Amino acid sequence: MVFLTARPCYAGIGEFSVYVRRDYRGRGAGRAVLAALIEAAVAAGLHKLTSRVFPENSASRALLKALGFEEIGIHRRHGKLDGLWRDCVIVERLLDEDQK
Repeated sequence: MVFLTARPCYAGIGEFSVYVRRDYRGRGAGRAVLAALIEAAVAAGLHKLTSRVFPENSASRALLKALGFEEIGIHRRHGKLDGLWRDCVIVERLLDEDQK
């Protein structure tokens, strides 16, 4: 899912979430979806992609890093999972560098 805002100061920023069904994890589905998303975002002329991931989700964090995303901070108690507020790691990838 990608969200683009109508607010002009955030034009060119895409926020995304990718969820892979548990029985498909570890088969490359997440990598394929994210690679296609990055390619589409670059083709559309977006400036940046951004998302969040739970700190203990080491597989997703490793995949995002391998695809050029940087961890830039933490949102404290930003997502609720199993009834508990959880911190989220903020990730982003500047796409302008892909267009040089």
